[in-house]
Amino acid sequence: MEPLSSQAKLDWVIDALAMEVAEPASGPLSRRLYLGLRERIQAGRLAPGSRLPSSRRLARELCLGRNTVLAALEQLVAEGFLETRAGAGTFIADLPQLAGASSAPGAASEQALASAGEAPEVALSSRGTRLLGYSPGSNLRPGVFTPGLPALDRFPQALWQRLMRRHLHRAPTEWLGYQTQGGVPALREALCDYLRLSRSVRCRPEQILIVQGAQQGFELIARLLTDPGDRAWVEEPGYGGAKACFEAAGLELHAVPVDDEGLRVAADLPAPRLIQVTPSHQYPSGVTMTLGRRLALLEAAEKHGAWIVEDDYDSEFRYGQGPIAALQGLDNGGRVLYVGTFSKVLYPGLRLGYVVLPEALVDPCRRANARLHREGQYVVQSALAEFIAAGHFSRPVRRMRDCYRGRQARLRDALAPAVRVGLELSEGQAGMHLVAWLDDHVTEAALVARGLDHGIGLSPLSTYYLTPPGRPGLVLGYAGASEEEIDRAGGWLRREWLALRAKRVASSMTKVATEPGARA
Repeated sequence: MEPLSSQAKLDWVIDALAMEVAEPASGPLSRRLYLGLRERIQAGRLAPGSRLPSSRRLARELCLGRNTVLAALEQLVAEGFLETRAGAGTFIADLPQLAGASSAPGAASEQALASAGEAPEVALSSRGTRLLGYSPGSNLRPGVFTPGLPALDRFPQALWQRLMRRHLHRAPTEWLGYQTQGGVPALREALCDYLRLSRSVRCRPEQILIVQGAQQGFELIARLLTDPGDRAWVEEPGYGGAKACFEAAGLELHAVPVDDEGLRVAADLPAPRLIQVTPSHQYPSGVTMTLGRRLALLEAAEKHGAWIVEDDYDSEFRYGQGPIAALQGLDNGGRVLYVGTFSKVLYPGLRLGYVVLPEALVDPCRRANARLHREGQYVVQSALAEFIAAGHFSRPVRRMRDCYRGRQARLRDALAPAVRVGLELSEGQAGMHLVAWLDDHVTEAALVARGLDHGIGLSPLSTYYLTPPGRPGLVLGYAGASEEEIDRAGGWLRREWLALRAKRVASSMTKVATEPGARA
């Protein structure tokens, strides 16, 4: 029996030929079938050595007489495009001169573009162009300093696979159909208990909507609660993923500065419809929003009739201080939508997140999500519910917290010689990354470029600002890298920074020495 892929290809060939012989055209059917097969052989769409369907099957599927099919096949055999093998069938001839050849319309230009590594230019919308500004290049791959990447090597994969197999075996048939429940009830109940106890979130299970990651949550909120042209406050610097979702929704982004106390709400700010914040651990600066700022933000949202999107992306990982309660727990006006994700505490490929909704938005958001995105992954959700309820969630979080504390210390050790002579690092009391503050954009650009040459990806801090040029620096993820990788990449970064600093100091001294009036 042939492999499924080969059988599928035969089915597709038959479908293509069926459309061709069905189209109104002049000439005998056998001639049209002959030309259709020959064109596909010459274009390389039928690989040399692959077997064709039998003449009986072709006749049946194409609704043609068998003699009509045989006439076309015999002509191709006579010309050498096909060959017959006794007892095996009819095959595409293995003719070297056909390799890479093509007489299909447009094929030559397609091959030329492919060989040149080029693609035809397309005219994107202005919104699409802005959106690409927040999007990484397709050639970028996660590396040692990738922000937000968890320790995939520490995830209990064997346990997770056992849970997945068990829940797949037990899955009810209705889970294979369309769902509008807002997520598996068991997962929403487990999440509700976790959020109320660990994050001081006030909610019922029915207020939790399971989505395919935080990004989908942002997109749903923006589409349902805003109109194109509405204003959104975003943190400066801030998370590019949220900005991308709001740009895609056609919102006008207004950058609100972040200082040591968090988002700085001022009386003269233009009225927003949406406010996006990371109060527990601001991304990327790492500061925690003070109580006074939180209360001021809630007051501003009430005053303007705005919605607050609280992105609580990595609150589980705190070092040296207790957990910070969620902003949502202070909200008495139903203005805060709390967004969480499993990408940081489990693994990004899980593609599951959640939104805790104000009561008034539960039904609209659930219906809109079912319409726009469809609900799915109920087997995964069910396995995750047991993972949480059985304590497998809290134990890995504690282990990861210890692991990340150690990896952050390792990165600090690697950079210590540079810190002693002026490199400034963020406090790192929480989260999965540090910020290395730099003196100028020239140094930032030089380090990023040199990193690419050495296979080390660096995230420039200035790109996290909506208004250029932004403060220069580097956002250094450490959670997803092994200790050895941190030593290697951290040592490289230290040496490069010290070399650039020495060059800058030498240049400065030379400039001073050559200035008029300098001491001989």
